Amino acid sequence: MFAPCECVRRGGRRTMKMIRFRSSSIRSLSQEMKCTIRLLDDSEISCHIQRETKGQFLIDHVCNHYSLLEKDYFGIRYVDPEKQRHWLEPNKAISKQMKSHPPYTMCFRVKFYPHEPLKIKEELTRYLLYLQIKRDIFHGRLLCSFSDAAFLGACIVQAEFGDYDPDEHLDNYVSEFKIFPKQSQKLERKILDIHKNEFRGQSPAVAEFNLLLKAHSLETYGVDPHPCKDSTGTTTFLGFTATGFVVFQGNKRIHLLKWCDVCKLKFEGKTFYVIGIQKEKKAMLSFHTSTPAACKHLWKCGVENQAFYKYAKSSQIKTVSSSKIFFKGSRFRYNGKVAKEVVEASSKIRREPPEVNRTNITQSRSSHSLNKQLIINMEPLQPLLPASNDQEEVLSDEGIQLPKEDDVSIPMISNSPAKEADDSSDLSIEEDEKIKEEPLTISELMYNPSSSLLPTPVNDEEIDLLFQTSPRADHEKEDTDSFEELEADENAFLVAEEEELKEARKALRWSYNFLMGNMKINAVLKSFSRLLLVGLGIMLVVFPLLLVLLESDLDISFLHEIRQTPEFRQFHIEYYCPLRQWLACKVDFVSHLLGSS
Repeated sequence: MFAPCECVRRGGRRTMKMIRFRSSSIRSLSQEMKCTIRLLDDSEISCHIQRETKGQFLIDHVCNHYSLLEKDYFGIRYVDPEKQRHWLEPNKAISKQMKSHPPYTMCFRVKFYPHEPLKIKEELTRYLLYLQIKRDIFHGRLLCSFSDAAFLGACIVQAEFGDYDPDEHLDNYVSEFKIFPKQSQKLERKILDIHKNEFRGQSPAVAEFNLLLKAHSLETYGVDPHPCKDSTGTTTFLGFTATGFVVFQGNKRIHLLKWCDVCKLKFEGKTFYVIGIQKEKKAMLSFHTSTPAACKHLWKCGVENQAFYKYAKSSQIKTVSSSKIFFKGSRFRYNGKVAKEVVEASSKIRREPPEVNRTNITQSRSSHSLNKQLIINMEPLQPLLPASNDQEEVLSDEGIQLPKEDDVSIPMISNSPAKEADDSSDLSIEEDEKIKEEPLTISELMYNPSSSLLPTPVNDEEIDLLFQTSPRADHEKEDTDSFEELEADENAFLVAEEEELKEARKALRWSYNFLMGNMKINAVLKSFSRLLLVGLGIMLVVFPLLLVLLESDLDISFLHEIRQTPEFRQFHIEYYCPLRQWLACKVDFVSHLLGSS
């Protein structure tokens, strides 16, 4: 921007001087902004970015910090001022994506969970995935049976503490190590037993690898639950895995739509639609989220996961549009490698494996270093079969602690403390045998290792609590899953429907005005065409009459009177006769040329 001109006197003359100021836009381009990234082990790294710096710079910055090559599984996540989570888009400027003011705080997380951990090439990548799954267990996203929970807990204890040493590890060392949101004494004893007797000699790398193999076999592996309500108003949790689109109610998976059967994902306002093929018929599932921003985030996550896991090449990915009736809708395209390309790139890595700097690991004196002996196709150690009372062990509703960071957990059914004390005596022998015969699945009879902030609701009032934001400290807001309250009563949905009807009315009004404008334009065209036709009709009448006046010898009274007027005589002598002679010359010239040829 420029200031007004200033008059300056030089040698008796007055000259004009332009005072230039640096524009605010130029200053903002060169201004550096601080960005802090919280890593998977809760450590932080910082860097300075400029206004036009794109998201890929931060991803590369973190990967260079780790010396990470298999970086396509990871992403950076942030939370906007409205408490909505987002994944940082690599090809867009960071400042245009962030709705808050600098300094920025973001989190480095696993975005796409590897479908087959066996195909991860480097130990560093496996370690980072291990840290993410450890967070998933603690924050209630990985559901499993009691025996699986004990096995996963023992893997974590072995990776963190090393081999069991009675001199170093006291009786309550598992209790002091927070693995699950709630840990019963029976679960801790089971973890201690497996760690003490079965995992001796395993290095951290081997224990982490066994945890990955076990977690990979669970139904909720890689599920980031999105809370919403289905068309009947029932609370559900949506997620995306390497297999496809999944829907959970409580602790049960009620839908699994494979990616090859998903035809389209779209959203309108707060409603998310999944169009797919079920039992050879085309079907559409609809879900209602708490806010339009949450619905758009859910749609983007679905589009990215489908592109990553479904396609064989990134060149096959197309731009997806959430089409609407009257508007263009949102357009989005996943930019990055797909799962098959990532596995192929991993197989081509030829370098000395980088050093893995583990945190909070105090290995015992008898721990052996097996990092270089990790065989990629090794079989994981299997946990002991639980007793009948172990299978029925559930957590009480008391003692629930708020997680320090991260996401929504999937609610599970919890029993009261009195019921927990009497579990082993309540079930009959027939039920024990039935449980032993059937494979452990997500059901009411399984242990919940990662209980949610609230137990599974039993009435409508408790269902509404699931969509209320829990109070958290200020330093925890950057990486929490915070959804605004979703009203479950009829009045709230009527208000939402009324807002959608208002938008539809606006669209109809706009289309009506557009059509009326077209009608007005058509009326103008019709009037012009009518005028043109009238003019041609007049010419068809007047031109023959003029020829009769000028060329014919008809002696009619009114024609004779017209010929005698001074104006007609002047027109005939000065204009018509010269024009007729010129046309006659041209006609003679053309006829002469044609005759000579």
